[in-house]
Amino acid sequence: MQIEPTIHSFSLWHHFAHSSGFDCIAFADLAADLGFKGLSLSLNNPNYRHLGGRESWRMDRLRTHLEGLGFSLEVDTSGTAPSHMTELLRVAQRMGATSLRTYTRHSGTPAEMMAATIRDLTAAAPIAHDLGVVIVLENHEDFTGPELASIVEAVGHPALKILYDYGNSQMVLEDPEAALDAVLPHVHSVHFKDHVMVRPEHAGQLRVVGVAVGDGVLPLTRLTKRLLDQGLRRITFENVWAYSAPIRESRAPLAGVTLGQGAFAFADPPFDPGYLVLDQSRLSPEQLVDLEHKALIRGTTAFRSVLTDLGCSLPV
Repeated sequence: MQIEPTIHSFSLWHHFAHSSGFDCIAFADLAADLGFKGLSLSLNNPNYRHLGGRESWRMDRLRTHLEGLGFSLEVDTSGTAPSHMTELLRVAQRMGATSLRTYTRHSGTPAEMMAATIRDLTAAAPIAHDLGVVIVLENHEDFTGPELASIVEAVGHPALKILYDYGNSQMVLEDPEAALDAVLPHVHSVHFKDHVMVRPEHAGQLRVVGVAVGDGVLPLTRLTKRLLDQGLRRITFENVWAYSAPIRESRAPLAGVTLGQGAFAFADPPFDPGYLVLDQSRLSPEQLVDLEHKALIRGTTAFRSVLTDLGCSLPV
C-alpha cells in the first residue's frame, strides 16, 4: 500500500531554536531530502512559532515552496476558543493546509473541560467546514480516548476529527492501545513517536520521556497496523527526543495499565543524553542540535522499518 509519510516541525525544535538560519523553508528541504512528502508545522504561540512570524508573506512563501516540492501541509495550534480558532483556520486556509490540530486549554475537572471544549468546537466546526479545513482534536495529555471520542460525537460535525498521538494517553495513565480502541473511528491523522517512563526517584516525579523512534517501549507496529487497516494513509513522524511531561496528578492507572510493564516500562539509569534527556540545561545549544539530529536520523530509519515491515510502499 502507498503511504504518505510526513514530518512534524517539533522533530527539530532545537534546530529552530538554536541553529542559525534554520527556518520553515530549511525544514521543508531537509524533510524532502529524508524522503518525506509533507509537513506538520507548529504555529502554537502568538508569533506562529515555526513559521517564524505572523506576516502574510511568510505564509505565502511557505505555501509556494511546498507546492514546488509537491508537499502536503497540516498546521498546529492549541486552545479551542472560537475567536482563536477562526483566526487560525483562516491562516490554515491561506497556507494551503488541509487540517488544523488543536487541544483544549480549559482547566477544571475532566467533565468541566469536556463541556467547555464541546461548546467551543460546536461554534468553530461550521467555520472550518466553510473554509475547507478539518479541525483535528488531539489526545494531548488531558483526555482519555473515550473522553476525546465523546467530545467529537457530541459536536457531531464532519469538520471535526481526532489526531491520535501514539504516546500522549500515557499522561492520563491510559494504555495507548486502549486509547486507540476508543478513537479509531474518528482518527484523521496521527503523531508516530516513541516514549519511555522514568521513575519519580530519577525525575522528581513520574514522567513520560520522549526518545528517538525505535528507542522506546510504545507498541509502534501494532498501533500502526490497526491504523492502516482502518484506512489511514498519511502518517506523521515526530522525533520527540528530549521532551518530557509529568503524569496528570488527578489520574489513576486505568484498566490494563501496570506501571513498569509494557508501554509503561521504566528506563533505568545511567541515562545517556543521546538516548534520554531529563534536564536540557545540562547541554549546550550545540549539543542539543547535534543530538537531536542524530535522534532524527536514527528514528527515521526505525520509522521506515516499521512501515516497510507492514507492507507499505514509501517514497525513496
